[in-house]
Amino acid sequence: MLDMKFLRENPDLVRENIKKKFQDEKLPLVDEVIELDAKNRAAITEASELRASRNALSKQIGMLMGQAKKDPSKLEEAEKIKATVKANADRLAELEKLEEEYEQKIHKIMLLIPNIIDPSVPIGPDDSCNVEVERFGEPKVPDFEIPYHTQIMESFDGVDMDAAGRVSGAGFYYLLGDIARLHEGVLAYARDFMIDKGFTFCIPPFMIHGNVVEGVMSQNDMDAMMYKIEGEDLYLIGTSEHSMVGRFIGEILPESSLPQTLTSYSPCFRKEKGSHGIEERGVYRIHQFEKQEMIVVCKPEDSMDWYNRMWKWSVELFRSMDIPVRQLECCSGDLGCDDFATLHDGFLKHPLPCGEVDAAGQHGDERHDDIIDERGRDLAERAADDDADGHIEHVAAHGKGLELFKKLLHGKHLFAENVRKTKTNRIK
Repeated sequence: MLDMKFLRENPDLVRENIKKKFQDEKLPLVDEVIELDAKNRAAITEASELRASRNALSKQIGMLMGQAKKDPSKLEEAEKIKATVKANADRLAELEKLEEEYEQKIHKIMLLIPNIIDPSVPIGPDDSCNVEVERFGEPKVPDFEIPYHTQIMESFDGVDMDAAGRVSGAGFYYLLGDIARLHEGVLAYARDFMIDKGFTFCIPPFMIHGNVVEGVMSQNDMDAMMYKIEGEDLYLIGTSEHSMVGRFIGEILPESSLPQTLTSYSPCFRKEKGSHGIEERGVYRIHQFEKQEMIVVCKPEDSMDWYNRMWKWSVELFRSMDIPVRQLECCSGDLGCDDFATLHDGFLKHPLPCGEVDAAGQHGDERHDDIIDERGRDLAERAADDDADGHIEHVAAHGKGLELFKKLLHGKHLFAENVRKTKTNRIK
């Protein structure tokens, strides 16, 4: 989330950035939030003046009450001042209520305004404008027609979509026998790959509170993705990075504890189902899947180094299984609301299509008294150093074991797609 001071001082830059991301419907939000911010600051100023006045008047009342023992006329003067204090107290209560309302409205709008994209990001409306950066390995195109992945799974009696539809509805499946074992084997391979790189394995909570959800994604994304537990302040996670990053809410991390390198496993639950079409059949873009994540918490000066290590490791993972990969730099219109730069690895189009199997992200640093998180939002986390002017940096990557498992079965996806992300530009 952008800092309000930055937006206040750079409204034209924020508007231009919204246009570059082809989100023109959000342009009115800039003026709206600036107006709310002005009202909020005016309310804060008036409230501060009333508090200062209350203290001065209280002392004056005390003096007058003391003088009233000798001069009864002072009592009437003290009562008048008491009436003023009471009126000021009522006004102060109104202002405090207004402050709370303004701050809630400002926060809600700021969550919708996209972060500033990096200058290196190519400008374009959608993924058709993404730019290839680099290739690792070359695809091998067989001279025979490749069955669809569910056909391969069914030939091993390894998937039951019909029963899952009856039990849970569309977007679910049963994995059976050796196919289920292959799925678990790929996840275990990704887990052990990262453990061998020095990461600590973690199984996080699969449900999180609403404030954590708001901290890791925009309201629109939350409504589109997250399943809420009825009657509870709990949501099913859409990815383990949600609960992994949430682990550090409100924590002050000693500099000596950094970096923290974690790899986490979790099932993931999402409302969304992929775009309709041939490549979205079967077990792609479903409501429930599992994957392995990498999360690194480090100092900002070390973040780019960790970022580069992590996306290279993700490439190494797939190349270790002789799966070719390519990088695509995402254009502005293909970036999420929080992103300021992204690189995909893989082919997005025929005749050499790919599917996303992994993602890596690097997230900018801010002053410790700003509120930031893995998504650049409100998880108040910071690192403490000797001069109490610490920073915190989140670098997140996730290797989707289930996605990789499906590509192993589906030869049409000749390139793995590895997503590199750089998010939340540095705003001081």
